[in-house]
Amino acid sequence: MTTLDERHEDGARDGEELRGGSARAARGLDAVPLDQPTAALPQFAGSKAAHLARAARAGLPVLPGFVVPYEASGVSDISGTSGDPAALRHAWHELSGGGARPLVVRSSSPQEDTQESSLAGQFASVLDVRGWRDFRTAIRTVLDSAHRSDGSTAPMAVLVQPMLRARVGGVLFGADPVEGRADRMLVSAVRGGPDTLVSGEQPGTNYSLNRWGRALRTEPPSGSSPEDEPPLSSAQLLRLARLARRARRVFGGPQDIEFGFDGDGRLWLFQSRPITAMAARPARRARLLGPGPVAETLPGQLEPLEEDLWLAPMARGLAAALDIGGSAPRRQLRAVPVVTAVGGRAAADLRLLGVVPAIHRRLAFLNPAPGARRLGAAWRVGRLSAALPGLAMDLVTDVDRRLTETPRPAELPGPTLVAALRWTRTTLVSLHAQEALAGALLPENRTTTAAGTALVALAESRARGIPDNRIVAAEPVVLALVAPSLRGELRLPGGLGDEAGTRQGTGDAIGTRQGAGDLIRPQQGAGHAIGARTGTGDETGTRQVLRDETRPGPGDEVLRRAAEEAGPSHRTAEEAGPSHRAPASTPYSASPTLVTALRRTSPSPLPPREALRLRIRWVQELQVRLVREGALRLTVRGGLSDAGRVGLLRWEEFVAALEGARLPGDVEERLPRSVSAPLPDAFRLADGGVVVAERRRTGGGARGVAGGRAAGTAWDGIGPRPPDAVLVVRTLDPALAPLLPGLAGLVAQTGSPLSHLAVLAREFGLPTVVGADDAVHRFRPGSHLTVDGTTGDVHLMTGQVSGAAR
Repeated sequence: MTTLDERHEDGARDGEELRGGSARAARGLDAVPLDQPTAALPQFAGSKAAHLARAARAGLPVLPGFVVPYEASGVSDISGTSGDPAALRHAWHELSGGGARPLVVRSSSPQEDTQESSLAGQFASVLDVRGWRDFRTAIRTVLDSAHRSDGSTAPMAVLVQPMLRARVGGVLFGADPVEGRADRMLVSAVRGGPDTLVSGEQPGTNYSLNRWGRALRTEPPSGSSPEDEPPLSSAQLLRLARLARRARRVFGGPQDIEFGFDGDGRLWLFQSRPITAMAARPARRARLLGPGPVAETLPGQLEPLEEDLWLAPMARGLAAALDIGGSAPRRQLRAVPVVTAVGGRAAADLRLLGVVPAIHRRLAFLNPAPGARRLGAAWRVGRLSAALPGLAMDLVTDVDRRLTETPRPAELPGPTLVAALRWTRTTLVSLHAQEALAGALLPENRTTTAAGTALVALAESRARGIPDNRIVAAEPVVLALVAPSLRGELRLPGGLGDEAGTRQGTGDAIGTRQGAGDLIRPQQGAGHAIGARTGTGDETGTRQVLRDETRPGPGDEVLRRAAEEAGPSHRTAEEAGPSHRAPASTPYSASPTLVTALRRTSPSPLPPREALRLRIRWVQELQVRLVREGALRLTVRGGLSDAGRVGLLRWEEFVAALEGARLPGDVEERLPRSVSAPLPDAFRLADGGVVVAERRRTGGGARGVAGGRAAGTAWDGIGPRPPDAVLVVRTLDPALAPLLPGLAGLVAQTGSPLSHLAVLAREFGLPTVVGADDAVHRFRPGSHLTVDGTTGDVHLMTGQVSGAAR
């Protein structure tokens, strides 16, 4: 066989007869040389040997060797005691020089190294085999590796080649599978042969090359010294790129190649197989998305109906605000939604919202919009800056009046219930639009927020001994601390320092007219919401709804009636007696000192933007109550088997059913969305809605090698496996491959993105991070993690450890 350096660029064409070759049939032979045409048949010689035979016929630098075909006579005889097969022994003698030259005995199954699956590292290879007895043992070892843990046996041929002592070896990918780029190549190299790299035993120096072999980025292994010389020179990288291009032409696609440079500097190809898993890559002009500011309103994962109730009005409102302000072309705002749902989570166009700078900053500064549109936008903005506080007050007053006049949902006829739902969606558009404009045009007030006011009301209520299930009726402003949800019961934050709580429950609460699912006493109807304490700067706790202090505020009478009907629990702890006092040891108690401190952070009244935000939350809560009532009615009619499944409907389906139409036939077959990890801060969407996070160029440290995101429980591979296990290990050992199915993620302290286990992880679509410093100590079994296989981020979710992993 020849080396790449002994051939011209064109080489021998695939299909040419090599010197010494013949087309004689090989069936029944114990050894078939790689230069025979039948050695290139995968079903006869296995994929690994067939690829090398094909590469050799095309003039690529392949070592000589032979293959013991699948089901050849020598395979059965060699593992018995009936005697030595003469043909096989003759082939061994010629290749090893009578045992003087060490050999490599490798698996070659038709089921490995295919377009669909590599099965990288799953079958045995035996290095440095010397002598006939050791050779027979090595063949038995390879054949035994065909027996899988599930009881099946893979068809197995055996590939035999000389053992080459490589000075530098590694893995060459003719495309970048980590970033999904066909115009890039990846190389990972170590001193010595590639076996320590692909086994995960030794991390390599990683190179990112352009298609011509110029190094774009070099990443030394963690822990290496800056003075250490890289294993590959620029000239060697150019030769590797040349090999990758030739292999691509021979096999019709980019290849995963194991290579080595010998002591004389000659380049050899040890193995070539298709790249089986390329990361999803967004289109060139895909939008930059992220949770951004919309996560403040909708931080959790939404069901389909929740998307239509809350995301659609938000998108329309923000688009209207951007159009009024002249911040984006109207055609663009009509073509793409400002806010969208990705896997049930809210995401916004970060460039449209101005969260990230424009791509062309100079053009953005010059504002290339038509002059008339610029003039109109400037006029509108100037007028709005002065008029917006008054407009906000009018809108708040209208919303409060409508909430006051709305009876409880159980009393609404069908058409009126639908009309109320339609009003809520229309009103949310206006509220979101004005809230966005207020945030952009009015002076920011960081000291007075709805959340701060809500904390004061919550602390005071708990200090007075009011049970949590009655606090909202007395102080609706506390809803600012809780995200909207159609599922389960509402839980207020357990402590004043906690984040806003969410409804957590089994979902059956939606099917009850009374109880924990009803956040506000039904006798008061939806109008309870307007009686909020929006100002707490005064000691008397005067309730204000963005109004002049001399004007009677809408909702004050409703709040008074709510407090009266709530009964003794709305009295102070001293008035109610011991049975209504909150124990000092519970998290619901709050000291007067803390209440006083919170009051200082929440002076009265709320500024326009915060008042609008609070009304958004109140209208959303009215929607929750209306939807629950509608779900109950559909359950009574027999359209829904369980009212808790209403969130699986779309808006049009739900409204049509309330108006008498039949529910979709597949409604009972629909499944709730599985819990997904939070969205990255910035990402783009590839084909199929695949989330591709914006990759940070860190130059080292943790690195994502298999894209995707996951949240789960850390597991070290010992003891019971959690249902959402994230395997945390020191290195990417191929022996861990049987554990990959069913994992949520994989994190390793060391390892190469081109190692066998990393390849398998990409085939499984398993989010994988390598190079996570001290991972096995930082992420103990039972801790809750988020893993991003694109950015390389691994974060503890809560810092708590669960006992389920042990």
